[in-house]
Amino acid sequence: MSENREIPESPLSDGSKGRSAKESCRTADAHGSGKSDDLIVPTKQANNAGQPAAESVEGSGSTKGNASQTAAPRTQGRDSASLGLQGIRSAASRNRDEQFTALLHHVTTDLLHASYKAQKHLASPGVDGVTWQAYGEQLEANLGDLHERIHAGRYRAKPSKRAWIPKPDGRQRALGLAALEDKIVQHATKTVLEQIYEEDFLGFSYGFRPNRSQHDALDALYVGVTKRKVRWVLDADIRGFFSSISHEWMTRFIEHRIADRRVQRLIAKWLKAGVSDDGKWEKTDKGTPEGAVISPLLANVYLHYVFDLWADHWRTTRAQGDVIIVRYCDDFVVGFQHRHEAERFLRDLKERLLKFDLELHPEKTRLIEFGRFAASNRAQRGQGKPETFDFLGFTHCCAKTRHGWFTLKRYSSAKRFRRTLRAIKEKLRRYMHLPIPTQGKWLRAVVQGWLNYHAVPGNMKRLDEFCQHVTRLWLRALRRRSQKGRRWNWEHMSRLQKAWLPTPRILHPYPNKRLRV
Repeated sequence: MSENREIPESPLSDGSKGRSAKESCRTADAHGSGKSDDLIVPTKQANNAGQPAAESVEGSGSTKGNASQTAAPRTQGRDSASLGLQGIRSAASRNRDEQFTALLHHVTTDLLHASYKAQKHLASPGVDGVTWQAYGEQLEANLGDLHERIHAGRYRAKPSKRAWIPKPDGRQRALGLAALEDKIVQHATKTVLEQIYEEDFLGFSYGFRPNRSQHDALDALYVGVTKRKVRWVLDADIRGFFSSISHEWMTRFIEHRIADRRVQRLIAKWLKAGVSDDGKWEKTDKGTPEGAVISPLLANVYLHYVFDLWADHWRTTRAQGDVIIVRYCDDFVVGFQHRHEAERFLRDLKERLLKFDLELHPEKTRLIEFGRFAASNRAQRGQGKPETFDFLGFTHCCAKTRHGWFTLKRYSSAKRFRRTLRAIKEKLRRYMHLPIPTQGKWLRAVVQGWLNYHAVPGNMKRLDEFCQHVTRLWLRALRRRSQKGRRWNWEHMSRLQKAWLPTPRILHPYPNKRLRV
């Protein structure tokens, strides 16, 4: 399945030719040992709690019980395939420098079948026009043929179909619609590769990972800011990250762990597949496939080597005070105890990203004074209240409990709040003449989905405001249905609200309880 050997030298480098991918991930000497030739891999504690640990622990998911698992038996089935994937994870856990030379045989017909079931049934088709339902009419034959083409090397990736969606600022965002078979193969390959990279990824990486969510990242940030000595916060965002990823560097980062040439070729096919815009094929020299299933994993691999390992080593060897890190894909927050260390980190980070064709977004990257002493320090200087920052749809601000203790208050960001209400208003106009029960069922699903995400402790005021705004928008839409619509008043709407809209309440526990800290 795998072998342990040195990584071959590569002619590519970060500005000067002749350095390997392994060398590109090195930074300063580890703990003054002078061994600059060692790849920096921080020691991580196991997470035995069964849930993502707090940011201070920063461990990968527990692999307890996997060590005794072996590769898949000769007769492939759903259970045996699962054992094979557990064997990959066990090998990846035992040796973090091991290269895997035989992985594609884990992409079985059963795994392809599970990947087909995992796709959205009503998703728009790609350039081939094949829908989920049409492909499933002869599913076993189609998957058998796809499996044979993959292992025979005859599988060809199709370009993504370009689609445009409006952004809140009036511009349009490019979105790629992948062909169904590409989604299936990418999902199956991602399932295999995750067994390896979930052992490598650091604990403060939360985006698009199994058993990790936005709320895990939000909770880790809450605990880090309130329990550690954080006085300055760097709120950073990488400009155009997914479209700026270097194919050269991506290939080298993948080769550090994946030595199976067939898997390497699959990834190269997806990176080079291009985009079809109104029937015209466009070449892609950089970036990951838009809307592709494999893109989030590739993005995490890229930032693991570019940012995670470097940032963790930086705070271990260069920082004297506390440093916390929480990253969700290309959006991350770093907390510092000392201002000079925060400024130095920001300068070093800009230099680091430039080496890998990335840059920080100047308008979305800020260094602000934040934490338990921010309010008193700024009051002494006559600077007013501490600044706030947005992260994962919530505005974070300094606050105090009823007993006068410092706490981190989180409420739904105004930008996300208004954007959601605008979308509801536009759809209510289109659904205006539908029966009221139909409108009520749709609104209930929309409101409940919003509450499920935003119902965190301390955000009750925003929840009430949101439900009131939705009720008001619904009343306006009903009044426009006809001349008789004028008869609708708040008494009628209160009955409709109770009948169809969920009651706002806090659904999430306090972060320290969820993380068992």
